[in-house]
Amino acid sequence: MATLGDIGVGASINILSAFLFFLVFAFLRLQPFNDRVYFPKWYFKGVRDSPTRSGAFVRKFVNLDYRSYVRFLNWMPEALKMPEPELIDHAGLDSAVYLRIYLIGLKIFVPIALVAWAVLVPVNWTNNSLDIAAHLKNVTSSDIDRLSISNIPEKSQRLWTHIVVAYAFTFWTCYVLLKEYEKVANMRLHFLATERRRPDQFTALVRNVPPDPDESVSELVEHFFLVNHPDHYLTHQVVYNANKLAKLVKKKKKMDNWLVYYQNKLERSKTSVRPLTKTGFLGLWGKKVDAIEHYQSEIDKLQKEIPEEREKVSNDPKSIVAAAFVSFKSRWGAAVCAQTQQSRNPTIWLTEWAPEPRDVYWPNLAIPYVELTVKRLIMGVAFFFLTFFFMIPIAFVQSLASIEGLEKAAPFLNPIVEVKFIKSVITGFLPGIALKLFLIFLPTILMIMAKFEGYASRSSLERRAASRYYLFSLVNVFLGSIIAGSALEQLKTFMHQSPSDIPVTIGTAVPIKATFFITYIMVDGWAGIAAEILMLKPLIIYHLKNTFLVKTDKDREEAMDPGSIGFNTGEPRIQLYILLGLVYATLTPVLLPFIIIFFGLAYVVFRHQIINVYNQEYESAAAFWPDVHGRILSALLISQLVLLGLLTTKKAAQSTPFLLSLPVLTFAFYKYCQGRFEPAFVRYPLQEAKMKDTLERAREPNLNLKGYLQSAYVHPVFKECDDDDDNEDHYSFEKYENESCVTVATKRQSRRNTPVPSRMTDRSTPSLPDAVEDLQP
Repeated sequence: MATLGDIGVGASINILSAFLFFLVFAFLRLQPFNDRVYFPKWYFKGVRDSPTRSGAFVRKFVNLDYRSYVRFLNWMPEALKMPEPELIDHAGLDSAVYLRIYLIGLKIFVPIALVAWAVLVPVNWTNNSLDIAAHLKNVTSSDIDRLSISNIPEKSQRLWTHIVVAYAFTFWTCYVLLKEYEKVANMRLHFLATERRRPDQFTALVRNVPPDPDESVSELVEHFFLVNHPDHYLTHQVVYNANKLAKLVKKKKKMDNWLVYYQNKLERSKTSVRPLTKTGFLGLWGKKVDAIEHYQSEIDKLQKEIPEEREKVSNDPKSIVAAAFVSFKSRWGAAVCAQTQQSRNPTIWLTEWAPEPRDVYWPNLAIPYVELTVKRLIMGVAFFFLTFFFMIPIAFVQSLASIEGLEKAAPFLNPIVEVKFIKSVITGFLPGIALKLFLIFLPTILMIMAKFEGYASRSSLERRAASRYYLFSLVNVFLGSIIAGSALEQLKTFMHQSPSDIPVTIGTAVPIKATFFITYIMVDGWAGIAAEILMLKPLIIYHLKNTFLVKTDKDREEAMDPGSIGFNTGEPRIQLYILLGLVYATLTPVLLPFIIIFFGLAYVVFRHQIINVYNQEYESAAAFWPDVHGRILSALLISQLVLLGLLTTKKAAQSTPFLLSLPVLTFAFYKYCQGRFEPAFVRYPLQEAKMKDTLERAREPNLNLKGYLQSAYVHPVFKECDDDDDNEDHYSFEKYENESCVTVATKRQSRRNTPVPSRMTDRSTPSLPDAVEDLQP
């Protein structure tokens, strides 16, 4: 059991690690040859030039200005200087609102920590319950336990203090969440009202287009929207299943990189010996061949296969899936289509707002809509088994990362383990780092699962992966760390318990694990955040690519692209800390300062990264906020149930019932916020759409909206092919641009024809009743 001294050793190690990371970062960011790694966003915006292009030879690589090293921490105040409106213009609303999650942590926990340390800590510390238990029952405890509710005896009147404080913490948390939800909802509406024109504002994604024996998908989509949205329909773009073509293009790009690598290697070689490679897997085995000739021949093959596959995709009706991007003449028309039911049958002609073109995840659009339910059911079952069986290795590693576990597994280490400093390191540092290492590959696994489920946008994929990551952390990191035993034993325990006994079991175990979570927060939340700013992996990858693969400025841009902020990994981490803070606020308040340090440090670090590094791949206008709000309230609900279970073990029969109203009030608050604010994140008000359309028509009366929209949702693989195609006359990108704009005469005989003039014949095709009347004698 960790003592305050052990926690102090762990804190010293992590503080020293964080300071070391900051020191290394401060040195590396000042070197000219690392400028594109630590400030790539300014290069993408075209407002920063490489310092390696001018000056003396040494100055191109090493910063010789000693004054810049003295101010090595000046990046912290610089990160806080940019005001939020400017930050939104610079990085987008998604990034600015993501930072507000860290601010919520500070707003919630700083006042809570002050109250807890002023009220609860003295109430807990001034008892002697643990001293009596240690004398009579030989119960071991630590200094941290004396600061927790564990030091309050059964049936004590002091438990009323914890109940009153729990009410205060609940009301304060709900107040902060209410103000933040209102603020973010207004920010979103203001952003949508003032942002520049984007294709997704005029476009709806239509899925599950019903098959028709007489018409193609493109003809069917056009006729349906000409009939049902005659005054607003503008154009459409059908969706191609170009996944195979995309794989060929990706493979060619990979071969191009290898060819460039070996060509550069030959140029830099002092001899005329041509480089060799093996034709087997990853070049590890197989026949040795001339590397340049091998990759050149592979590229030549692909240059023949890609046009053939592109021709097949564009001409084969089976390559067109039952989905389309339908664009309208106004935002109002798009809002009406995207937010209403299109057909009597609610399973066909399904419409939703189209993601912005950067946000579309094209491989999943080729999945038939009927398969999505089956895929999500399969992934739900797979996630269940992943969550519970992942506890087995976590529990095993954590058992080894303790004094008792090491002494049992390796008795020969006993003399070393018993050394006081080594014992403090094992108790205050090793458990947290062991759990951190086991969670490294989890985000990748969860993202693969989300892609398999068929979500059509990158933002939806990240939100789905984040939701699962949070559930995984709740079960494995929180509950799994609290309750000992393997996954099967734990599952068996829960299944054979009465539902009313589960909070009691958890409530009893929660205070005991406070020291473990403190070590985890220090490892992941202190040293881990400091390591984030160092960007060691992007630094290595950039210099490797820059050395071996880069030949053009475009290659260099691709090499220095750091990607987006990673909502699917960052947000669940924040939610775990919020959960720990709310749970332990009334039980073991000593944990709160560690969480506050995390939120403050993370806010500064990620603000710096968003301003200078991360290049957001899409903009969803903070569509993720309802998920953030809901998860914080779920954490608040869990904290109330844990306190309720713990007070039950304290036999506080008179005071415990007063806690029963807290979960009810919390759920009522959630439903209120859901009805009051959530519609702003799932629907676009028609009033706002009409207002923006009116202003745009007044400012740009001659806007060619069709020309702006007709190529916005063409599959990007077609654009890549045309960029690489040397013969532009043979294969023009205009074919894909114009295909959705050409109106064809209807061929359908079995249904109502389009009762509007055809764009090809300038005649109105008769409707079904008119045709029947003409046939009557």
